[in-house]
Amino acid sequence: MHGTLGGPATIDAAVAPAVRHNRYATVVLLRFLRQPVPMTAAVILLVVMLAAIFAGFIAPADPFQTRVARRLAEIGTPGRWLGGDELGRDVLSRLIYGGRISLAMAILPVAVGLFVGGFLGVLAGYAGGRTNMAIMRAMDVFYAFPSILLAVAIAGALGPGLVNAILALSLVFIPPIARMAESVTTQVRSYEYVIAARLTGASTLRILREHVLSNVAGPILVFASSQVSVSIIAASGLSFLGLGVSPPNSDWGLMLSALRQSIYINPWVAALPGAMIFLCSVCFNLVSDGVRQAMEVRR
Repeated sequence: MHGTLGGPATIDAAVAPAVRHNRYATVVLLRFLRQPVPMTAAVILLVVMLAAIFAGFIAPADPFQTRVARRLAEIGTPGRWLGGDELGRDVLSRLIYGGRISLAMAILPVAVGLFVGGFLGVLAGYAGGRTNMAIMRAMDVFYAFPSILLAVAIAGALGPGLVNAILALSLVFIPPIARMAESVTTQVRSYEYVIAARLTGASTLRILREHVLSNVAGPILVFASSQVSVSIIAASGLSFLGLGVSPPNSDWGLMLSALRQSIYINPWVAALPGAMIFLCSVCFNLVSDGVRQAMEVRR
């Protein structure tokens, strides 16, 4: 009896959404892999991340060891293959170790913004009415200030430090992600199958889990990934101004600040931290665009 409760028909109906989801994810992955530019950017980011994670095994020298004789050494100097900084420390090693902090300061604020802003946006979009107005008006308060100036103001009020910088940037990225989540959720809420599920008496949590989140998660994730490139620039800016990580630890922004006075003496070495910031920012943008184009397969 295929129509009985618990029979094959019921099992097939329960498995079908998972099968469709897996099939869609596979198609998206294949479409992304066929895009040469985003794939190249993803490989570059993967190499940078792996180098930062395994810095202790890859870095050729101690990033804190100073050698006055190698101060502002040229690129290609034996023992200082990417030159030396203002204290004679190995620039290559400091770039590798600094990547840990720079990438963490770029990704963590967006992750916090995605979790908090996504939750508030979906809640506002689905609930509507006064809940929507209260949440979105609170988000609009943050839009009264330019994002970079807001991050500087919050970090300045909290004081310098890695945790305070990440907290400041997280508060900056919550409002745009919340607005994006609210917009797509409001649109999905009006779809016929969501209205039908509500009329059949389905619980709010079930509707959100099975009908709303599955449709809004993609656009929200793509938008959040596009903010990582902005985050790495903002995080480097905070460190450049002395509001980020504190010495002797260093990230690319702090390295750029320390080497800026040497730009007329050894411009190539002074430009290396900025080149890493630019490279990773562009790569994050390209990967985000590639994911967005791959996900358009649903159309």
